[in-house]
Amino acid sequence: MPNVSNVKSKYFEPDGVDANQVSASGSATTLVIADGGPYGNLTETITLYSSADNSGNTFTITGTDGNGDAQTEDLSGPGAAATVNSANKYLTITSIVSDGAIATDIQAGILGTGTLTGIVFAGRTRIRGITGTSKASAGSIVFKNTSITGTTLLTIPTTGAVDAIEPYIPDNGVLFDAGAYITVPATSVTGVTVFYDG
Repeated sequence: MPNVSNVKSKYFEPDGVDANQVSASGSATTLVIADGGPYGNLTETITLYSSADNSGNTFTITGTDGNGDAQTEDLSGPGAAATVNSANKYLTITSIVSDGAIATDIQAGILGTGTLTGIVFAGRTRIRGITGTSKASAGSIVFKNTSITGTTLLTIPTTGAVDAIEPYIPDNGVLFDAGAYITVPATSVTGVTVFYDG
């Protein structure tokens, strides 16, 4: 019988759109971060919304990517009653700072759509099992070795129906010798629990 005494679990759940989850509406040039993530243990596109024109401002977003590495991005502010989206996806947010005075209240949120990534375990590990629920749209949960752009070692397709996700994983699990990273399609998965050595 394989040694599974060190098995841990981690839950991944796409949060869905939330226009002010990261920062509530305010006029400070350094936005007050209310929720710095991670958002359901997954990366998210960051949104900025304002009722007034802030398109002349540049907002510097600082946080971490799906590998947990630091990343920074400059984003032009939104026009009146408009939303702008970050080009990058963020696991966590440390700060959002404007290079000038804000015309009126501005808020930061998450887009809640797309292909989202997360860290199962950053070191050598084995994926021992998976359980969750799919949505009525087909897709695939993908596990990569080394990083979110590394080699795919395990792919779990979803059925395109609201159904249980309970794939067979061999008794010894699937070895990820340099860390296991997950990709979850927000349109296809309600949530998934991953069992891994850690």
